[in-house]
Amino acid sequence: MPSIERIQSTERMSRIVKHNGTVYLCGQTACPTDKDWGIKEQTQGCLDKIDALLEEAGTSRENLLSITIYVRDMKDFAAMNEVYDAWIANVEKPARACVEARMARPQILVEFSVTAAY
Repeated sequence: MPSIERIQSTERMSRIVKHNGTVYLCGQTACPTDKDWGIKEQTQGCLDKIDALLEEAGTSRENLLSITIYVRDMKDFAAMNEVYDAWIANVEKPARACVEARMARPQILVEFSVTAAY
């Protein structure tokens, strides 16, 4: 039986799953209902949440393996990258993909899916 640790689980998902030295985070969005955030604010909000979840999982952005970024509209690609590039500047770069996608709610402009080692 494999050793799998699920953290912050709900009836639908776990926010963190740890298995065989790998951490998988659920998709991270930053879309507060009381604020009208643009792509830069939402990107930074996602990255802040990722940092906190990685810390809870016992790792950090220095151990990123891959990131998939979903943006609602590719017109926001350069602005999103400006924030992302600053966040990733001082660490080894993970594998990465970025695609345009329809989001679960119209307010969501960006979502990150992250895998890291621990």
